Amino acid sequence: MTPAAANRPRLFEPARDGLTALGVGALMLLSAISEGIGAVLLVPLLGALGTPAGGRIERFFAALGVPIRLEVLLMLFVALVAARALVVQARTLAAFRFEARLVDGLRQRAWRALIGAEWRALLSMRRAGTVSLLGARLDQVGDHVNQLLQAASGAATLAGLGLAALAISPRLAGGLALSGAAVLLGYHAMRRRAGELGQRFGEAHAGVHGQLDESLGALRLIKGLGREDRAIDGLADQVGAMRRAQRRWLIDAGKGQFALQAGGAALLALLVWLALARWHLGMVQVLPMVAIAARALPLLGALQQNLLGAAHSRPALDAALDLIARAEAAREGGDDEAVAPVLNRTLRLESVSVRFAGASHPSLERVDLEIPARGIVAVIGPSGAGKSTLADLLGGLIEPDAGKVTVDGAALEGAVRRAWRQRVAYVQQEPVLFAASLRENLLWASPEASEERLHAALRDASAGFALDLPQGLDTPIGDGGRALSGGERQRLMLARALLRDPALLVLDEATSALDAASEAQVAQAIAALRGRMTVVVIGHRGALLALADQAIELDAGRIVPTKEA
Repeated sequence: MTPAAANRPRLFEPARDGLTALGVGALMLLSAISEGIGAVLLVPLLGALGTPAGGRIERFFAALGVPIRLEVLLMLFVALVAARALVVQARTLAAFRFEARLVDGLRQRAWRALIGAEWRALLSMRRAGTVSLLGARLDQVGDHVNQLLQAASGAATLAGLGLAALAISPRLAGGLALSGAAVLLGYHAMRRRAGELGQRFGEAHAGVHGQLDESLGALRLIKGLGREDRAIDGLADQVGAMRRAQRRWLIDAGKGQFALQAGGAALLALLVWLALARWHLGMVQVLPMVAIAARALPLLGALQQNLLGAAHSRPALDAALDLIARAEAAREGGDDEAVAPVLNRTLRLESVSVRFAGASHPSLERVDLEIPARGIVAVIGPSGAGKSTLADLLGGLIEPDAGKVTVDGAALEGAVRRAWRQRVAYVQQEPVLFAASLRENLLWASPEASEERLHAALRDASAGFALDLPQGLDTPIGDGGRALSGGERQRLMLARALLRDPALLVLDEATSALDAASEAQVAQAIAALRGRMTVVVIGHRGALLALADQAIELDAGRIVPTKEA
């Protein structure tokens, strides 16, 4: 058993959810009792109190001091129906709160687990599948909980009706109970198949999200190549697979409902015939039993549908619990608080090697490197040389498999590595900006930053354009910063990074997609940082590399002998 499987969480935690579950259960029990009492009241309402069943019920009401008169019984019946309606409403609200608490708690736990996981583990997860799971698939977990709650409610109501039937005619009650049990046992294979269909639906749903995620990220390419039809067909194929899985599920569920209704009617007819023709029971017993059976049959059908629905949605719960278990197993170690090391002398890699799971060769192999404080260092090399892995190591996102990374002699491990990340700022090739205002995007780096600090960071990043906009820093920039040009987005990213007052600034291909004029503006901003912080520039070419005090070339995870810039 893997560590993730051994530590797999549970949806229901008795210590946390037990009291709420007891409340829901109590309301279900009250609802079931009211249903049973309502059925029993049918016997005295018929007025035939001389039969064995009627005599038992008559004695019960007499013991309670309730007079057996039509007016009294009708008033009791109306009061009971009203009370049951209130109980059912309270039960529905309590069940909703219980379901929402479980599902929202699971979603928050999954999100916390992902946020707290090691960067390597996050890199191995497919983004579209994870988004699908955290969104619509976790809503299916809510459906799973709802189906189970409805099944429990239906079972409790059936039990109440069964007790009422037992009070009226034990023989007929036994026949109805055996018939219901046989139905539930007969549908065991269908419930297992529902789980398989639920798994297929989940995979198809993730496929739709994956297709949308890829296509939305490639819209420029799709339109540029004139391949809109292919993108449309690709989504249609994925949606078609999802709908086929849904249709198969609906067909199976429909077959089950047909068999239950037709078979239930036949069994009821058989029991009525036996009661009248063979067992010679009176109408005072048979008619209430028919009413009970007529009420129980749709309840039994609903119970079966609830069990099928729970089996169909169970794979979503399993997927969510597995995701949480994997993420929590990959949780970053070291809970203790640590002080971030101060970079005054050198940032050093000592015989560092990194190999990602499933990779055919190491990303970095026995790398020795020394980066002086407050200088500008360029890291160059072809794609796949290990440049981004080196950036992740320097920034404290990952730990090496062998060797160590130190800041002025302090090893970047555990809590120290996490603390070091607070002293690092990172600007990547693809800008990460939120659909909010300029100010809100900047404040992600330093929520308490004053207006003066915001203005200073923008000036240092050659992003003074932001202050000249009609709405200033309150200007909305659209989804992903689409209201800005490419160069403006990168300079805004740089300003946000500078707000952290970092000891280390990492620029990972930050200007590779910019035109010469925009790149020159970013380079001017970086040149002004010389002596204030350590800057690592990762790229292939361009004005930023010309600023470097030292150039480091990587090839196939190894360092080509260093040369002075």
